Amino acid sequence: MDSGATADSPSFAWRAMSNTTMWGVAGLCRAFLSVLSTAEVHGGEAFTALLDSRQDPAQRTKGLITVSNHISVMDDPLIWGLLPMRFWNKRWSFGSYDICYQGRPLSFFFTMGQVLPTHRRAHSSFGGLGQPAITQAIRMLSKGPFPVDHHRAAPELQHFSRQNVCIDPFSDLPVAFTTNGEDAHMAPSAFSCNSYSWVHIFPEGKIHQAPRKTMRYFKWGIARLILEANECPDVVPMWIEGIDQVMHESREFPRFLPRPGKKIDVTFGSKVDSEAEFGDFRSRWQKLKTKVEATDPRSRDLPVGVLSDELLNNEEAIELRKEVTLKIRNLVLDVRRTRGLPDEDPKEGLVETWLEEGPKREGHMKDGSWVRDI
Repeated sequence: MDSGATADSPSFAWRAMSNTTMWGVAGLCRAFLSVLSTAEVHGGEAFTALLDSRQDPAQRTKGLITVSNHISVMDDPLIWGLLPMRFWNKRWSFGSYDICYQGRPLSFFFTMGQVLPTHRRAHSSFGGLGQPAITQAIRMLSKGPFPVDHHRAAPELQHFSRQNVCIDPFSDLPVAFTTNGEDAHMAPSAFSCNSYSWVHIFPEGKIHQAPRKTMRYFKWGIARLILEANECPDVVPMWIEGIDQVMHESREFPRFLPRPGKKIDVTFGSKVDSEAEFGDFRSRWQKLKTKVEATDPRSRDLPVGVLSDELLNNEEAIELRKEVTLKIRNLVLDVRRTRGLPDEDPKEGLVETWLEEGPKREGHMKDGSWVRDI
């Protein structure tokens, strides 16, 4: 078998290492959930049926986004250990660059685990809505492949792009992207096998362990995924409970060990009617994009997932992203409601509410919750 990468997929050796990582981690999670915990899945039959319908990449017609609350460092990958083994190597997710990509061993592990290196604004000047991790996710939710476009790279990245860096040691195919002009990562959107992928996202952007099981406000990256993918992705909202007790932020020595004997529940909501929920938003986005492109030459003919400063910062675009983000958050709240939890105070979903936390970014907050900036 040819081990080299092609436009269809990375090299056989790369795929083997990635599958080994994904299945190995998910297998450990399955063992923990089966032997040392009490775990229950709600709505899992419909979700696995949806995943089964997506098994053949050639038959997929749109991407898939799963979105949930974020209550523990163990949320991902622990929740995926509850799925059948055939799905253990399917999802893509986002990981904090300053945590997951520090040093070669960690970078290799999370790359093999299908995690996109994501800069956080509070920790890096390369964070924000326009960063390459979001570009990659938008492209993987679309129909690819999307080869690296050296001519359209941002000025500060053009030197890097011209190097034609290749990341796969078993191939000479140049499919790298950079997050800061100095690093290099395999570009998953360069391969057609990653067309219409499944991407999971925690839009809170932080671990939030609240006594009343509430959520923080959602960040706007999720809106870009919905609005800018070529086809509106399927969306499945989720609700996670109990994993905060497995790895609570108040835990003491041995802090690195998950706590056994906890009850874990993962609830999958129904697949959202994307056209009914997001069709109007996407239509408004296309009209706005056309209007901006007519007056701003820099916004024209940009690759999928890349926006000009005007489209990133346009006030109408910002308001649209706010609306989409609130819609997504309400869909997750609908799943939360099925668990018999009382409705949140509507203020919980507003960024202004969380600004009242003051300068303290993480730890034990004044409302009794625990927050970790991860």
